[in-house]
Amino acid sequence: MSRRRAALPALLLAWWMLVAAGMAAAVESDPLPVPTNGSRADAVRLYNDGVALLLARDFRQAQQKFEAALARDERLAEAHNNLAYALRMQGRHNFASSLEHYNRAIELKSDLAQAYMYRGVLFMQQGDKVRAQQDLERLRRLDARLAAELEGVVEGAVEGQGSGGVAAQYD
Repeated sequence: MSRRRAALPALLLAWWMLVAAGMAAAVESDPLPVPTNGSRADAVRLYNDGVALLLARDFRQAQQKFEAALARDERLAEAHNNLAYALRMQGRHNFASSLEHYNRAIELKSDLAQAYMYRGVLFMQQGDKVRAQQDLERLRRLDARLAAELEGVVEGAVEGQGSGGVAAQYD
């Protein structure tokens, strides 16, 4: 087993401990409980591995895990959401693909607040404040804390590396 693969369970455990203590940074979507069997279980395991890689800021490896998860269960909204985030964090050349995955995540799970949050950030990175504000309005009804973060991005109060990559990758 590779060192990276062996470190994933430890990263997830550390993340869960931070969540329990109320100190975890924002992650696109949190790890999910793993079903007992089937292709959905395989997809969720791969997804959770990808979340651990996001926490380690290994976006390319996370991308591969989320793509593998979606190959097993294309309807896993959280995987589309986190794949979009991993793509966005790798640079502007991935923005179109990132947007497609944010849109698919929202199509599959219209109350997935993180998708609105980070799609709004993507819109700002693309210079589309109108659509970012639309996502902000929807987000206000879903999650006040994330809405406040996105509002900071939309209003220009957040610069550089924000919470969980909020304003990252302005290149």
